[in-house]
Order: sequence, then structure tokens, then C-alpha cells
Amino acid sequence: MWRPGRWPRWSSRAACHWASTASGSRTATAIPDPRATWCGSREYPNVRSVKVVRDGREELVNVDSAPDVVVVIGGGRMGAGIAQVFAGLGSEVSIVESSDEAASAARRRVADGLAKAAERGALPQDPETVLGRLTVLTDFAALPPQADLVIEAVPERADLKIDVLTRAEARVGPESVLATNTSSLSVAELGAALREPGRFVGTHLFNPVPASKLVEVVVAPQTGDEVVRRVRGWVRALGKTDIVVRDSPGFATSRLGVLLGLEAIRMLEEGVADAESIDKAMELGYRHPMGPLRSTDLVGLDVRLAIAEYLHATLGERFVPPQLLRDKVAAGELGRKTGRGFHDW
Repeated sequence: MWRPGRWPRWSSRAACHWASTASGSRTATAIPDPRATWCGSREYPNVRSVKVVRDGREELVNVDSAPDVVVVIGGGRMGAGIAQVFAGLGSEVSIVESSDEAASAARRRVADGLAKAAERGALPQDPETVLGRLTVLTDFAALPPQADLVIEAVPERADLKIDVLTRAEARVGPESVLATNTSSLSVAELGAALREPGRFVGTHLFNPVPASKLVEVVVAPQTGDEVVRRVRGWVRALGKTDIVVRDSPGFATSRLGVLLGLEAIRMLEEGVADAESIDKAMELGYRHPMGPLRSTDLVGLDVRLAIAEYLHATLGERFVPPQLLRDKVAAGELGRKTGRGFHDW
């Protein structure tokens, strides 16, 4: 993190100007990138915030809440989205993947996401400049030890998550926050495998990460208060809203979302209505931004099945996966990522 009296490597004095607030305190106005154009100096060591433009509105962001170095383990759709938003904020980001081929694919996902964001006018900097802050790795030994945040986004398997988290913990410094993007697994049980579970927390982001507004911060009994404070600050620096929930199966969002999604699949299975009608019922009747079947396609039918199986084992029969869901996963119809799920994409 930045310390008074030291210019960050990414700052640019020429791009900044001072503005006084009504209280007389100074803030720095940075356009277009809150990190690349941030102002601070020995003369004004207490400057901590920048004014940035998001969705056409100016807002003040606390620069202390933006992590300098972020590691994302897993570069699939979710991991690439996480990497994209932190790189866009100005963080140096490393994605860790299992092979050169997977690492190249992860980089392409981030590049594609940045290009689309630029087309929508949602990226204040040139995509290539943001992409320059991204590194892809295949070796945990190359992890930056000074990482502020290490977040895993590998498939929803406890053994796999524990493996990558313990390997990462052995490579980063004692101040690094370790986080899981699990959408249902016990944060306490994952953290129990770590040497320092007090710095471990759940950070449940949503697909697509750049567009989503919510992050569920999942607090296990051993999670330290300072870790929660830091993570909530990072979430807000991203322009997202955080909710803090106690570690329990499915947390708040998956528990409710999966239950609705499974019932929608059963309705389709029973011939109550077709997929389009079931989704429209919730979109138009209850003002949901997306119907439960389309949402399942976006999440991935395999991911939803894995979550449902875990919730079934921990919370009972109300979460038993419908046979139609199992059949589609077995047939490789996994939703948007394969071109077909409950809808064609």
C-alpha cells in the first residue's frame, strides 16, 4: 500500500489538480484512471482520495482501499472477470493457471472483457494499458510475495480450493489477505487447512463480474476484523456494494438463488411452461432482472449442480437436484459457455 512521502510508481503529477472541499480538506481529482493519475506528495501526505467517473457520475474513492497487488488463482470466466476489474482499478494483477494453454486462454478472456468494456464506454483507460498490468503464471513459486489480496476462483471442489490456497499461503507474506470466491462451501472448513485462518475470508463475486454490483463478504468464526475491514474497502473501491454474512451453507445469495433456480427447473421438467415463459414470469411479474433459468445458464449448469449437491448434503431434501439438471450437465449442455443450456446462446 502507499505510504506518506513516497510517490507510487503509477502516479502522474501532470494529470492532477487540487480541489478544496467545503471543509477545506484537499482531494485529488483524477481523470480518467483513479490509480494512474492519483495525486500525492511530501507536501500533502494526507491526501487519500480521488474523484473518479463511474456510470457518468463523479464519486470519491479512497485510494487506501485499492490493493496494489492482486493474485487471482484460476482464470476461467469468473477469475478473468475478477482480474479485469482489479486491473481496471489500477492494481497489478497476476492470474495463476494450471498450464500454458490455460494461462493464454485466461489472458484472452481478460483482453476480450476489456475490449467490450471499452466499447460500452465503461473503461476510462485504453484496454492495452490496463492489460499491461496483467501477468499470467503457471507456477506458484512466481507469486508476488507482496500481494495484498490472493483470491481463488477455481471450480467448486473443496479439495482443489484447499490445495491452491495452501500453496499460495506458503508463497505470500504475512500481511496478505487470502480469500475464496466459493458460492456455497464452508469458509471455516476451507480456512481450517491454513496456517493462519485469521486472514482468510469469503469474497463471493457474481457473474459477469464487471457488471455485477454485489459482493458477499463471508465471515468465518476465525476471520479477523481487520481482514473484513480491508476487504470491504476493496469492494467499495471497485464501485460495488458489500454485504457481510455469517459463514453458513450457501450464505445468503446462493441459498435463495439456487432454491428458486431448482424449482424453475422442476417446473420445466414437469411441463408447467417453457423456459422462456418461466423466465418472463419472474422478470415481468416480479421485476427480476433475469429469469432463474437464464441465470442458471449464465452461472453454468455444472456449477449450479455442484452447489445444489452441496446444499442437498448440508441442508436437506429441499435442495435435491432435478434429474433434468443432471441430464443436461451429462450431455455437456452447460449454459452460455457451451452455447446451450436451458436457452440457446
